[in-house]
Amino acid sequence: MRHKINLSILLALFWLLNSGHYSNLMLFLGVLSIAVVIFIAHRMDLVDHESQSMGLSLAFTKYGLWLSKEIIVANVAVVKHIWLGNKTISPTMSKVKASQTTDVGKVIYANSITLTPGTVSLGLVGDEITVHALIRENIEALESGDMDRRVSQLEKS
Repeated sequence: MRHKINLSILLALFWLLNSGHYSNLMLFLGVLSIAVVIFIAHRMDLVDHESQSMGLSLAFTKYGLWLSKEIIVANVAVVKHIWLGNKTISPTMSKVKASQTTDVGKVIYANSITLTPGTVSLGLVGDEITVHALIRENIEALESGDMDRRVSQLEKS
């Protein structure tokens, strides 16, 4: 039920932002269209624990801010290593363990690794992510488990 409510709120916000009309008739038609979409999604069994958008969650917003900071820090580090030359670059491939329990959590973790400059997720098999890093320290940072722990917390919220 929580998923349907969150989907309804997300659809309502999307509809309000895109329509720009706030008369009683338009608001009624918007609510009616959202109700029809939710009904059809329920009948098709599309709204479940795996397809739920976590965009409305405070935890997701907090994670997004932390990831943005990490992206900026990693950008600065990559630029620094490029300026310093090949001697400071140590390309490395490694497998990193993902402790998330759902497929969505594992995908968020793998995508977070790829979003961080200097690292790329090459594959996700089971609970292992194959990662290529520009420098060895990036792999060591992933192995410390900070990002993994944060995604696991996000998954639980």
